Amino acid sequence: MPAVDKLLLEEALQDSPQTRSLLSVFEEDAGTLTEYTNQLLQAMQRVYGAQNEMCLATQQLSKQLLAYEKQHFALGKGDEEVISTLHYFSKVVDELNILHSELAKQLADTMVLPIIQFREKDLTVSTLKDLFGLASNEHDVSMAKYSRLPKRKENEKLKAEVAKEVANARRKQHLSSLQYYCALNALQYRKRVAMMEPMLGYTRGQINFFKKGAEMFSKRMDSFLSSVSDMVQSIQGELDAEAEKMRVSQQDLIALNESVYTPDSDVTSPAINRNLIQKAGYLNLRNKTGLVTTTWERLYFFTQGGNLMCQPRGAVAGGLIQDLDNCSVMAVDCEDRRYCFQITTPTGKAGITLQAESKKEYEEWICAINNISRQIYLTDNPEAAAIKLNQTALQAVTPITSLGKKHEVHHPSQTIKNMENDKIIPSESGDIQDSTQLIAPGTPIQFDIVLPAMEFLDQNRGGRRANPFGESEDSSKDEEEDSLLQQMFVVRFLGSMAVQSDGTCEVIYEAMRQVLAARAIHNIFRMTESHLMVTSKNLRLIDPQTQVTRTSFELTTVTQFAAHQENRRLIGFVVHLTETLGEESMSAYVFESNTEGEKICYAISLGKEIIEAQKDPEALAQLMKSVPLTNDGKFMLLNDLSEEDGTVHEGGEESEA
Repeated sequence: MPAVDKLLLEEALQDSPQTRSLLSVFEEDAGTLTEYTNQLLQAMQRVYGAQNEMCLATQQLSKQLLAYEKQHFALGKGDEEVISTLHYFSKVVDELNILHSELAKQLADTMVLPIIQFREKDLTVSTLKDLFGLASNEHDVSMAKYSRLPKRKENEKLKAEVAKEVANARRKQHLSSLQYYCALNALQYRKRVAMMEPMLGYTRGQINFFKKGAEMFSKRMDSFLSSVSDMVQSIQGELDAEAEKMRVSQQDLIALNESVYTPDSDVTSPAINRNLIQKAGYLNLRNKTGLVTTTWERLYFFTQGGNLMCQPRGAVAGGLIQDLDNCSVMAVDCEDRRYCFQITTPTGKAGITLQAESKKEYEEWICAINNISRQIYLTDNPEAAAIKLNQTALQAVTPITSLGKKHEVHHPSQTIKNMENDKIIPSESGDIQDSTQLIAPGTPIQFDIVLPAMEFLDQNRGGRRANPFGESEDSSKDEEEDSLLQQMFVVRFLGSMAVQSDGTCEVIYEAMRQVLAARAIHNIFRMTESHLMVTSKNLRLIDPQTQVTRTSFELTTVTQFAAHQENRRLIGFVVHLTETLGEESMSAYVFESNTEGEKICYAISLGKEIIEAQKDPEALAQLMKSVPLTNDGKFMLLNDLSEEDGTVHEGGEESEA
């Protein structure tokens, strides 16, 4: 016999759209089988009715033959032979009537009764389907309630109650789905028996009927019916074995740990796999329904190559939601919900906002999207590349002798996280002279350039602020008019740290490595987006929402600047300042840009050239001839891809360096 299709009981708990889609195929098969069984039963009942009618007809015929003798025919003389002959025929008909009665009883027991029992017992999966639907709806309601739990000032008692409610609903759904799946699996075996067993009874009854009347069937038919009977017994044996196997599997699945039912069961130390290059599971998708109103929809998401796909329940296949190549992902605070993260396109445009149900899922999704965005999946061995990338990040806090040389890594012995100052102090590693000359071991890293609210207001009170209607204060307006270069780029601040040297670009590469490594080790995904204004006098970081200048660096104090050699969207520069007491300080700042870092470096280099050229009128005139100018006499940086890369020219045109 060919193999029987089955629903996998192990996939009942996950309840994925693929399982639901396969379940709908089984339900459609059961519906078709029910319709066919009803039609088959009607035909068999008609045959049984005809056989019963045959019994009644032969009985009536026998009586009528005997009744001939009792008739008072006016001309009844000489009917004795007829009467005796009719008596004989009546006996023959009575004997045939006995055979017909036995056949009718056999058809009722072996043909009609099995199909009725199959329809009433095995085809009644609608009750289990309704229970499964109710349990599934209760689980969805409880998950929606759990997802709405607030992130801050959380009521632990309420969380425990909601988590218990989710666990109960999930357990109930699991039990109902297991019972429903078992019934549908068993139906695939029983339907074969149900189709052949009635016809086996019908054929045997007819053969027995004709054998008693006359030997009309050969032994070949007996052997065929015997083989059919053996087949039915074989299928019945397979059904018994499969039923026992499903019973044992069901018991094993029910005996699982309670953590499989409770979401976010291990918040403190979940086992997180950071080497994923593909991921699948349910997430809540944020949808805007109006200017200020939003809704959240629980959908099944999965990655396919460099794409993020979404598949609603009941859908045959998933649809593309987001291209993940070169995108960025970061944690966000959204409507007081926990475990939210946002995917940003390579052009800096905010993409979709998603919510995971647990800390483990939340961090694994972020790590997987980060790995996919770097196009690791295109390598020959994506898993090994992801493992190597994360191992490199974990080892990266150890200083290296040169950016281009490999060495034996000493693992950090201790890492101190200062939550008050939002700084990460990497542990001290081996004493490697070249690295320690660039950055002192244990140098704190600042991850947030945004000041606290009160300090921010105090610092910027009376400061420069760009007016959204195109007007500006006198100081900033005069400064912008005097500046020969105004170029704006969209950047995200990654971190800054003190350095000991600014004589080489290696210090910038070392700072990039330590900042990115510290972010990977301590799961810091949040980044502050700003507009970097490059002028011929300074570098300014502007808040894109309020247009307030967050910080400013004189261009003469920027002593080193460089883009990463592999990740060309990383840009860093070193600022050399003289303190009030005469002491000198140097700090490296690392950013991620929507454009190539070399373009920002070119803009900074051009600004420095302008500063030098302003000292000599002839040199300035020569420089202005070599670089295109705007209508108002300012330097313009030409780029055909400016609109795609998302840089914004201060004069209203989009361009990038």
